[in-house]
Amino acid sequence: MSTHNNSKRAIRLPLYIAITLCVGVFIGANMAGSSTAPTSNLMKSLTKFRQVLTHIENDYVDEVNSDDLVESAITQMLEELDPHTSYIPAKDLELISSRLEGNYEGIGVEFNIFKDTIHVVTPLSGGPSQKLGIRSGDKIIKVDGKNVAGIGMTNLKVVEMLRGPGGSEVTVSIMREGEDGLIDFIIERDVIPQYSVDVSYMVNDKIGYIKIARFANSTYLEFKEALLKLKDQGMEKLVIDLTGNPGGYLNRAVQIADEVLAGEQMIVYTDGKEKRYAEKHFSGEKGDFESGSLVIMVDEGSASASEIVAGAVQDHDRGLIVGRRSFGKGLVQLPIDLNDGSELRLTISRYYTPSGRSIQKTYQGGKLDEYYEEAYQRFENGEVYSADSIKFNDSLAFKTDKGRIVYGGGGITPDFFVPLDTTQNTRYINRLFSTNSIQEYTVKYAQENRARLADMGFDKFRASFKVTDEMLKDLVSVGEGNKLKFNEKEFRKSKQLLEQLTKAYIARGIWDNDGFYPIFNQQDEIFQRAIQLMDEADKIAQR
Repeated sequence: MSTHNNSKRAIRLPLYIAITLCVGVFIGANMAGSSTAPTSNLMKSLTKFRQVLTHIENDYVDEVNSDDLVESAITQMLEELDPHTSYIPAKDLELISSRLEGNYEGIGVEFNIFKDTIHVVTPLSGGPSQKLGIRSGDKIIKVDGKNVAGIGMTNLKVVEMLRGPGGSEVTVSIMREGEDGLIDFIIERDVIPQYSVDVSYMVNDKIGYIKIARFANSTYLEFKEALLKLKDQGMEKLVIDLTGNPGGYLNRAVQIADEVLAGEQMIVYTDGKEKRYAEKHFSGEKGDFESGSLVIMVDEGSASASEIVAGAVQDHDRGLIVGRRSFGKGLVQLPIDLNDGSELRLTISRYYTPSGRSIQKTYQGGKLDEYYEEAYQRFENGEVYSADSIKFNDSLAFKTDKGRIVYGGGGITPDFFVPLDTTQNTRYINRLFSTNSIQEYTVKYAQENRARLADMGFDKFRASFKVTDEMLKDLVSVGEGNKLKFNEKEFRKSKQLLEQLTKAYIARGIWDNDGFYPIFNQQDEIFQRAIQLMDEADKIAQR
């Protein structure tokens, strides 16, 4: 199952500290450990650490948990290195890894928590919950007979309760509109695929759009399938949306770049202290979109593997990069299995775009807060609102294949900057999201009107469905029920945007992402600019 990501900004801007420590650029398979013999200095340090820990265990005035002390020491030690070397305890590894491995074992629902109650946003297609008839809008009241409503459940705790080995069973007690009492479902857990390509669709007769959420194990196959589907529908021009994509596996980024680059062209190279970590990756396989207008969408949430794809396309003048400066993560991690089931993700190299750029932004060991806050400072210093606020280092200037100037040292700077639109954005609309009010209202509306909207069909819904003033009044009431005071001035300023987003989330409740994104993108400023620049993208590739 997955939790529903709620605000407009959440779609644009990931939680950097949570995500970029867990998702970045990874190479190779997990390793059991290094075969290199420890140096004498290392042995002295290990002996000292063991002495200190032994004295604490034996002589300290209070009882201590030595396991907790070691975990804390490891975490503190790694913070002195770089922002992306990380330690993942065994208890957290499965949940974090499932984001990249492409599947997990559970009951297969996407959920959200409204007013301290777990609501099913949607049962995942083909999963055990869908097969048993669990519906969007159902409320999960008990799990294995234990009450989970009104007790302060967290998203993580819900995930822990509902996930489990395939073949195991869990009893979920559902409250459903129109039914008396609870309905018990005995659900046999199964493998649930997680998709990293959120959506693909034809914008018009010639332009196709593919949204990649992260670079997981299955991403290339999902992308390839989406690409071929769109070509069968007549696609001649392509938008690849990497906004908010925090990265993932390097080899999946290389494969996707190979689909759009012709011949043998460098995609990325890595360089580390050890020669075995120095690699060069080239295109070479026959791709399915080696010609035709190409635009890549990026923003401050696009990191690592996303920047590899964008950097290769930009350096080879294959297409245009549109949006805002990307995150700036140019370090590569190697996952290393530790003997207790935990994992060390160790930075072993830097990666460089074909022109020689390192796009890693500056960092200082031990000051990770400053590193992650840099992304938020772009809002404070005005960078997301004006391209003039971007500071370039002339010593890090490079040239693309056709002589255009590009810069390293802090993310991919787009060829065409798109400022964050503030004309309709207000604190009130952001609070409607942060209090879950829009989600609560749209889930309920979709549930109550499911048959009528499904019969209408998506094309008619997109063309003719209107969010009425009465519907907005009901939404405001939901907000007030969530202790959000009505702000008429900000409501009026945000009204048109609020209508569009409400419509998009209702569509999501009926048609999932296939319904959400075509409507959401109608007000997305980067998407709209990408469509406008299609002819310019073709000119870049033709020069």
